[in-house]
Amino acid sequence: MFKVVFNGVEYNVKEGTTVGQFFERVGVRDALGAKLNGKILDLQTPIRENGHIAPIYQKDPESLEIMRHSLSHIMAQALKEIYGKKVVHLGVGPTTEEGFYYDVEVEGVRIKEEDLPKIEEKMKDIIKRNLPIVRRELEREEAIKLFESLNEHYKLDIIRRIDAQDIISIYEQGDFVDLCRGPHVPHTGMVGAFKLTHIAGAYWQGDPSKPMLQRIYGIAYWSQEELEERLRFYEEVKRRDHRKLGAELELFLIDEDIGGGLVIWLPKGGIYRKILEDFWKEEHLKRGYQLIYTPHVGKAHLWQTSGHLEYYRQNMYPPMEMEKEEYFVKPMNCPFHVAVYKSKLRSYKELPLKLAELGTVYRYELSGVLHGLMRVRGFTQDDAHIICTPEQVDDVIHETLDFAIWMLKVFGFEDFKVYISTRPPEAIGSQEQWEKAESSLKKAVESLKLSYEIDEGGGAFYGPKIDIKIKDAIGRFWQCSTIQFDFNLPERFDMEYVGPDNRRHRPYMIHRAIFGSIERFTGILLEHYAGLLPFWLAPVQARIIPISSKHVTYAKELLEFLRSHKFRVEIDERNERLSAKVRDAELSKIPYLLIVGDREVENRLVSVRSKAEGDLGQKSWEELLEFFTSLTEIKVC
Repeated sequence: MFKVVFNGVEYNVKEGTTVGQFFERVGVRDALGAKLNGKILDLQTPIRENGHIAPIYQKDPESLEIMRHSLSHIMAQALKEIYGKKVVHLGVGPTTEEGFYYDVEVEGVRIKEEDLPKIEEKMKDIIKRNLPIVRRELEREEAIKLFESLNEHYKLDIIRRIDAQDIISIYEQGDFVDLCRGPHVPHTGMVGAFKLTHIAGAYWQGDPSKPMLQRIYGIAYWSQEELEERLRFYEEVKRRDHRKLGAELELFLIDEDIGGGLVIWLPKGGIYRKILEDFWKEEHLKRGYQLIYTPHVGKAHLWQTSGHLEYYRQNMYPPMEMEKEEYFVKPMNCPFHVAVYKSKLRSYKELPLKLAELGTVYRYELSGVLHGLMRVRGFTQDDAHIICTPEQVDDVIHETLDFAIWMLKVFGFEDFKVYISTRPPEAIGSQEQWEKAESSLKKAVESLKLSYEIDEGGGAFYGPKIDIKIKDAIGRFWQCSTIQFDFNLPERFDMEYVGPDNRRHRPYMIHRAIFGSIERFTGILLEHYAGLLPFWLAPVQARIIPISSKHVTYAKELLEFLRSHKFRVEIDERNERLSAKVRDAELSKIPYLLIVGDREVENRLVSVRSKAEGDLGQKSWEELLEFFTSLTEIKVC
């Protein structure tokens, strides 16, 4: 017997009573499922615990999970009907934030993007059949026999990993059977509008030593209007894809022959990085940071002391042996920054010590998760470590957060989500340290009038943190800046300072990154601006287009004039039509075109065309110089 509270009334519920049976008893109609103690259950799932229960209707956000889960099964059934039950082997088919996917192995068949409409049509046919979706619970041996008979070896792998005390359930619709916890709608006809979007590869259980399955993605909403709106959004996402833009703008290259996840910055990308990094360094120097450079490899004992070999080795590249000692390429910069701090005994008068580095690190990521600049194996962190006394913590965190927000605003981001992650159950450091650190994070956020959410228990075991997510031009939020306390490394490396009492004390240490990494931040910027970077950051700020060959001499004079004032300008001398030159410049996302013809030469003028604003009319050289100079000024709202 279980006790369930619904609408403030407590009910006794017999064992085996399903959610649907309970709702029938209390007069609930048209529910698709329920939330019981926060868990989503479908109508067929038995109630097995005490707690508060609430119905889920189609209008509720949670109903999407139920509907999308059923669509993943409908897609799996469609695959079986198209390619044959015996050759399609099912992995897992969960929901996603906007839809669903299913990992499948199809013997002898590589499903292609052009096959998706055929799969969609079969799914629509299954939906029209309005097949009841029936839940059954099986004993372990019964489940094993069933999936052995179905030749579903991935399902058998899952069953063998299910804890002995856990319930094993299956769902059936027509002659299709799947191992699944649920939840599902009652009939296949009760789903919404959907679209299959793309196919990717996925190792079984994320293990590269295991088979690569085909992952078919779909999105789904209750109405066709919502679906079409989302598809338009995806088209915009595709238009802004930083991988496509990076190639068009000739910024970077990732060559599988060199190595997946390893970025080569092309000449224009090199100019862009110089501008970005010079700005970063200048702003850090203004705020009292000291710039350092550290090696790319370190001895094994360094990573043993830091704890990386114990906790992070699966993400590190294998060691190299040199003179009978092992060296690892660095996955993080922290131990080297600690070495700088410990290069001499520090006094409290030297603190806070702010060490900053654009440090390149290397982490082994599975090939399936690599994604352009967003997920790579070698990347440059805009890293800083601030070492301070306990008395300085509040001021340090406030200054650090203020700097991060200011920097992000410089790049055009105005909308932030801030999260403070607090002490987890397994944590090192004293209660006093955690309380002081968490208090300083909250004070800083509140003093800057930023709204924030608390992620209770979400901090790392070695300290609490602030995470900042930035909103891009099409409404997506990206994890960006982090300000992270570390109570671990000061202990492991025995970091000390001499206090005003002439005794040695343990400092506080704060990790901080504003961009996160140059690579990922660049990917975000390219997608935020759809490739049209701000004038001050664009590798080519303007292109001069002479209308004909007789205007080239004048164009070259203008080129030298602008370059002498340190503007990044190039000239298009090709024997092409003006319209073709303008089109090519637009495709290259060059902020300004400077067109020169007979009238411009005669009057020493320039016709200025903005990529963003269109025709700006004619300007003298001096007016153009003043205009471009104004565009290079850093403006923060």
